[in-house]
Amino acid sequence: MTPADLSLTVLHAVRRAVGEGALRAPTRVPERVTVERPRPGGCGDWATNAALKLAREAGMAPLRLAEVLRPRIAEADGIERVEITGPGFLNITLADRGRHALVREILDKGERYGHGDSLAGHTFRLTHRGDVRATVMADAVRRLLVAQGADVHDAGATTVTLSPLSAAYDVHALGPDAARWGLLRPAAHDRPLPPEGLLVQSEANPLFTVRYAHARARALLRNGAQLDMSPAYEEDVDAPRLLTALGDHPAVLEAAARHRAPDRVARHLEATADAFLGFQHTVLPLGDEKPSAAHRSRLALAEAAGTVLAGGLALLGISAPDYL
Repeated sequence: MTPADLSLTVLHAVRRAVGEGALRAPTRVPERVTVERPRPGGCGDWATNAALKLAREAGMAPLRLAEVLRPRIAEADGIERVEITGPGFLNITLADRGRHALVREILDKGERYGHGDSLAGHTFRLTHRGDVRATVMADAVRRLLVAQGADVHDAGATTVTLSPLSAAYDVHALGPDAARWGLLRPAAHDRPLPPEGLLVQSEANPLFTVRYAHARARALLRNGAQLDMSPAYEEDVDAPRLLTALGDHPAVLEAAARHRAPDRVARHLEATADAFLGFQHTVLPLGDEKPSAAHRSRLALAEAAGTVLAGGLALLGISAPDYL
């Protein structure tokens, strides 16, 4: 269950409460509510401040409104429990089947996992200078906006030049992938990454780490096939960091599009790659060990991780090779 799914679940709970008379009418139901990872002091997988946001209009204390919404959210499929913390935050814990659904959704949607329609009906006109960094940034922003359903018109300059910030980038020497990463990974107001480290094939180079993690995921699938083992998420896998990173992917893409910030995607890919590389050693059977449901489930999670990494890199205009 993604943050977008949970947002709809919370909104449905609000509508039910209004319809059943538990909230006074006419309480205005917003188009969307915020669902994010719990803050310090929170618990569960996700949290929402919907009760705090709606309390004044509903004429209720936030804690009382949270109590009204809690059972209605908890009834939704894929939710194990809902707890109230602080002044009225609703903390949501997903059932194991929610994690099954997450992996299944990634494998079903492929590299389009995380794409949505949150910006459908919105039109954006991108304008930018004609230097290399501005052109690369505008292209990545366009990809992110389109992935969220926006209509985008690019009115950028047609002549590409080199500004002082991007003059050090010899695109032909670096190659398009390294050049794009170096220009997009820092926030727009920060300087590009130093070009000399972008081609280093070691963990000191985050771009290499992200692409290596994708290549490892593809290699595990090839190795699994040699063992006649197909990926299938049949039982829950103990990989909280990786599952969290994969579950966060849609929210990261939406936020990156809304804020026109490709650097958010790059940072998220680094976190996803790091979580996957810490997990990948457990995927395949060792020695005389026979493939089991646990191995097939880990292999499915590995495939999901590789899919997310490839999809995120594609939105930045960077390739994800199967061999590295």
